[in-house]
Amino acid sequence: MSDTALDITGWACPAPLRDHPRVVMGHGGGGALSAELVRHVFAPAYGGRLLAGLGDSAALTLGGARLAFSTDSYVVRPLFFPGGSIGDLAVNGTVNDLAMSGARAAYLSCGFILEEGVELSVVARVAEALGAAARAADVEVATGDTKVVEAGHGDGIYVNTAGIGLIPDGVDLRPQRVVPGDVVIVSGEIGLHGVAIMSVRENLGFDVETVSDCAPLGGLVQAMLAVTPDLHVLRDPTRGGLAAALNEIAAASGTGVVLHEGRVPVPEPVANACAILGLDPLYVANEGKLVAFVPREHADAVLDAMRAHPLGRRAAVVGEAVEAHPGMVVARTGLGGTRVVDLPIGEQLPRIC
Repeated sequence: MSDTALDITGWACPAPLRDHPRVVMGHGGGGALSAELVRHVFAPAYGGRLLAGLGDSAALTLGGARLAFSTDSYVVRPLFFPGGSIGDLAVNGTVNDLAMSGARAAYLSCGFILEEGVELSVVARVAEALGAAARAADVEVATGDTKVVEAGHGDGIYVNTAGIGLIPDGVDLRPQRVVPGDVVIVSGEIGLHGVAIMSVRENLGFDVETVSDCAPLGGLVQAMLAVTPDLHVLRDPTRGGLAAALNEIAAASGTGVVLHEGRVPVPEPVANACAILGLDPLYVANEGKLVAFVPREHADAVLDAMRAHPLGRRAAVVGEAVEAHPGMVVARTGLGGTRVVDLPIGEQLPRIC
């Protein structure tokens, strides 16, 4: 055997690194398994500079215009839940991904995959909810597609939406712009969507009904950008919750993040449900919240603008970016200790969006 050292810096594994020869539910959960699937299977196969950013939407230039482009698929179960439906998610999820690039969403495509035997009345309810959500978000469904699969080969209805929007001049939102000293702001109470889905899916009889926070965030983002276009990064903490979003930003920016656990707004019904079920609210999904990394000199003004908007009334400063422990998120607990907030392997509750 040669004594020459092997240079493995350019190697890429063709399959996820964990010991899963087949797809498991965790590969769709927005955590470490999802990241490995994308980085080691899809990204090497597709290539391309824009995809390398691995954001929820791509910022690109076409014909002199700066566009954001995003796509997402929705497989939530049940189709209807307190505060929304798969139709609402299909609009708001894609609109919000565009908003995280600072874009004003303009047009959506919509693809329905229907299982043979699903009631047409159910399809109509979903379509009506989707149309109403599009009008509320001021976005037009411009094109679409429908496919039907045999009974037993679907779950009633799956929906895919893709969207495009315009990014204003001077706006550059990406994790690589985060620097130590940036203030971390969350737009409101976390965990509502995941607990709402869990309560109806598992027939959990909580004393207080938890309603999903599903909502379009474009207006809130525009209010923030009106204060200053110099926001560094925005992210909507959906699958994997706030913990996953912060870990992704820390890893991409090469900075550490300190989270002040007591400042994170966790509503009482979410806290109670998580305590009963042994879940951490930081990992529970949201569908109408954002996390922002803002230069410290603009943080107070941005926070005021957020609190003046209906979707940001409970906005709070929850942490900061730091030089220490780059790529790692650390929470300071109410008892004065610290703990590492790691990227989840999968999702505590699958099929939430």
